[in-house]
Amino acid sequence: MISIQHLKKAYPNVTPFFDVNVEIEKGEVISIIGPSGTGKSTLLRCLNLLETPTAGEIIVDGETITKKGADISAVRRKMGMVFQSFNLFSHLTVIENIMLGPVDLLKLSRQEAYDEGMRLLATVGLAEKALNYPDELSGGQKQRVAIARALAMKPEIILFDEPTSALDPTMVGEVLAVIRSLAQEGLTMMIVTHEMKFARDVSTRVLYMDEGGIYEDGPPEQIFDAPRRERTRVFVKRLKTFEREIESPTFDFIEVSTGIEEFGRKQLLSLRQINNLQLVFEELCVQTLLGRGGEALPLRFSASVSELDGSCEAAIFYSGPSFDPFTEQANELSVRMVLGLTKEHAWSGDSGNHITLIL
Repeated sequence: MISIQHLKKAYPNVTPFFDVNVEIEKGEVISIIGPSGTGKSTLLRCLNLLETPTAGEIIVDGETITKKGADISAVRRKMGMVFQSFNLFSHLTVIENIMLGPVDLLKLSRQEAYDEGMRLLATVGLAEKALNYPDELSGGQKQRVAIARALAMKPEIILFDEPTSALDPTMVGEVLAVIRSLAQEGLTMMIVTHEMKFARDVSTRVLYMDEGGIYEDGPPEQIFDAPRRERTRVFVKRLKTFEREIESPTFDFIEVSTGIEEFGRKQLLSLRQINNLQLVFEELCVQTLLGRGGEALPLRFSASVSELDGSCEAAIFYSGPSFDPFTEQANELSVRMVLGLTKEHAWSGDSGNHITLIL
């Protein structure tokens, strides 16, 4: 349905993304997540040409809409967009806001547009507000009207640009409920959102944007439960992270150990958790891995604390040949000490050595 190839958007002082590549099939519900400034909203605005891409191609139903001379109006009729700030006309009633596009652009009669508008208002639970003006509605009601207005244009896909970000928390649920019902009807949607639970529940697919493009792409179960890439994991688990790169056997051990302590205190870890992190670093990194000589260098140690549940992890990435200290000949006493501190542990030899420990 939509093919995005090597898409780039650059402004004079910043480039939100420089190589976005993704295929979107009919009926998919795609949530786009990621840190601020990674171009999530800009990507949606490029899709319906509210922003002109700097480079790359967008192909919709076999037509390259980024080429010179493309029919922008036709593109926008295919893609309804729901903005953060509603963008309703304050001088028109709710039903008049919804009728405007179908009458002017789809050339429906006023009666046809009215009938369809009332049906859509009933769908979003606002039929009784048809003759009200936008200023008489709550934020959640305004956003539901905006959704009905987008649907009135009979789009093939709807783009939602953080549809709940401007709402009071008490109003978020009513908008998300409408979007969930649309998803169940098989409507193709792309949703930029910071509502992680909603993204997990409603999506058939999740795109995590970072480092200038689509950093990770997968079903919600993968992205939220078993992300394959480190930045995704840090983001979805809302991790606060301490990290040090060790490049020499004569590194400053005291600075790293003190850094772990300061990080732990800042994240309100218990003294026991802090001591455990320090012991993992000393026994596994220093005694076991660096004790094998310089082949494990460079070595990276990180400690992470989740803002969601306070869980604490340690991760170690190191160089050299594949070496699993938990099963191969190693400093047995140090390994046993570490295992006594951890709830779970895992080693991976894919793309270098990687140890993960749950404390």
